[in-house]
Amino acid sequence: MIFWGTTNQAHQKQMHQQDLERLKSLRYMDDDFMAVCLADNFEGVGLILRIVLGREDIEVKSVRTQEAMRNLQGRSAILDIHAVDSTNREFDVEIQRKDSGAGAKRSRHNSSLLDAHILKPGDDTEDIPDSYVIFITENDVMKGNQPLYPVERYITIGENKVLFGDGSHILNVNGKYKGNDAIGRLMHDFSCTDPDDMNYEALAKKARYFKQDEKGVSAMCKIMEDMRNEAAKEAEQNKAKRTAIHLIKLGKMTLEEIAEATELSLDMDKELENQSMQLT
Repeated sequence: MIFWGTTNQAHQKQMHQQDLERLKSLRYMDDDFMAVCLADNFEGVGLILRIVLGREDIEVKSVRTQEAMRNLQGRSAILDIHAVDSTNREFDVEIQRKDSGAGAKRSRHNSSLLDAHILKPGDDTEDIPDSYVIFITENDVMKGNQPLYPVERYITIGENKVLFGDGSHILNVNGKYKGNDAIGRLMHDFSCTDPDDMNYEALAKKARYFKQDEKGVSAMCKIMEDMRNEAAKEAEQNKAKRTAIHLIKLGKMTLEEIAEATELSLDMDKELENQSMQLT
């Protein structure tokens, strides 16, 4: 006889223990953990922006994490950290552990989404505030052995280059850099698993709460459980989509029958049918 309730409880307990072990190893360099630690953390986000940009005049007034932004064509990106300061300058801070995800075209895409978000109908384009896209990468993707890589547009006038000054800024931060300066200490904290070893209390305080405080640990474990369930749900839906596409290509079932068989909505099946027709 199999006691499903007991088996399920044992599985949940095992998963909880795995979450606790994983929590110990999480760092700010892990985007999901960073997003949790910096949600509404004006002090922490302000600290990061002031150090990375070398400016003391940044006073954060808004922080949103894991925010979806879309352009007019519906193409979207999830911004890890979207912040606005007291002068309405907008900042997108992205954590990128894989080198392949920190390419120039992705920076351009995120920058364009910020601009499209900032500019409202009727606004004068000359009044658009500055925007900053900051990629903090685990590796030195630019391979120049520098802590920071500012990206700016320039006008070429003969042999001279003059800053274009359009207010759009892109910056890559080398997470491997551990120099004895502010950016080096910040990158140390981003790679640190122990809050007590961090340099900046604004970052250590939140990490300590989610790693050591009973309520914080419980909240973080719940977040990881939700993420795991969401990933499983997404995997199941992707499997259903693949099945639906296969059935659509066979052409032996109506869309209504495919929707019933795959438990996808009829609208989703119609969208998959249109995609299949465009690819053929």
